[in-house]
Amino acid sequence: MATSERLRRRVRALLEQADIRIDGSREWDLRVHDARFHARVLAQGSLGLGEAYMDGWWETGSLDGLLLRMMRARLDERVHGLGEVLDGARALLFNLQDRRRGRAVGERHYDLGNDLYAAMLGRLMVYSCGYWRHATDLDAAQEAKLDLCCRKLGLRPGMRLLDIGCGWGEMLRFAAERYGVAGVGVTISREQAAYARRLCAGLPVEIRLQDYRELDERFDRIVSIGMFEHVGVKNYRRYFRLARRCLEKDGLVLLHTIGSNVSRHRTDPWIDRYIFPNSMLPSAAQIARALERRFVIEDWHGFGPDYDRTLQAWRDNIERAWDTLPPRYDQRFRRMWRFYLAASMASFRARRIQLWQLVLSPDGLPGGYDAPR
Repeated sequence: MATSERLRRRVRALLEQADIRIDGSREWDLRVHDARFHARVLAQGSLGLGEAYMDGWWETGSLDGLLLRMMRARLDERVHGLGEVLDGARALLFNLQDRRRGRAVGERHYDLGNDLYAAMLGRLMVYSCGYWRHATDLDAAQEAKLDLCCRKLGLRPGMRLLDIGCGWGEMLRFAAERYGVAGVGVTISREQAAYARRLCAGLPVEIRLQDYRELDERFDRIVSIGMFEHVGVKNYRRYFRLARRCLEKDGLVLLHTIGSNVSRHRTDPWIDRYIFPNSMLPSAAQIARALERRFVIEDWHGFGPDYDRTLQAWRDNIERAWDTLPPRYDQRFRRMWRFYLAASMASFRARRIQLWQLVLSPDGLPGGYDAPR
């Protein structure tokens, strides 16, 4: 039997375990357009799968549906490329999120262009999970999430709020306008910093292009939304040590982060190369270990399924907007972005990853903490 036929049969057998057929008629089935697909996927695992999709080597009617079935069958845990093994060793040996490497995600992802994110994210430039408990559309869900954060922190007029990884400034703008606080936001993205300064003009808000490790001043409250995924396990204790140093004794921290069910030291190889370089998702165990002797966990709130719904709304927005965006977002970029959003949906839908909000106090609140929802 020829090598190419053996590879094709092996891929077919793996996919059948996930109820996926090659050239089948169901929307989640996979259609192969290039015979090199089989060898590439078996040699490179998830990296090869994603790159082959970007190159148009395969197609499906439901990308998130196909990836969901792959994840539920844990095919990603059974096929690994040599590059993935080397990436794992590199993550163990080096601090991939030190100051120099940590800037890569700002330059390569968040600085892609405000036009792309404005088209995808909706009225509010909030690049994190919405809160859909009472919301029926994306803008309402994001506003509900911002308000939930403010209520959990117990913000009051006159307080000083630090936003670590402030994005495009929407949290600080909301907190200043609705709750009367002053704030400081730090980001490593030039595009985000420039946008946030315009957004918060006239408000008692300062936006800094600054690494969080350079902070050394006191705040009444600290919030961090969707930034902890870029900190890295080698830096978790330092992160919380810094937060403790910058927080008033009676203050609170709200940490909003995607989390993994399993403790790892790196991210998926395709995500690392094309979307979030040097990122990694924390596990509950990794967060808890880093918090020891630094903070009391007052509340741990999970609403991961809301992220699937948020991602679906982002996908709908960007699909409507592609033809209005500049030519630099070419066909290969579009396929890359579609794969990123679909893989993220599938991960949350399969409950492989979660969305957590933690409220932390330095020494425990007398009488406890009544968590808003």
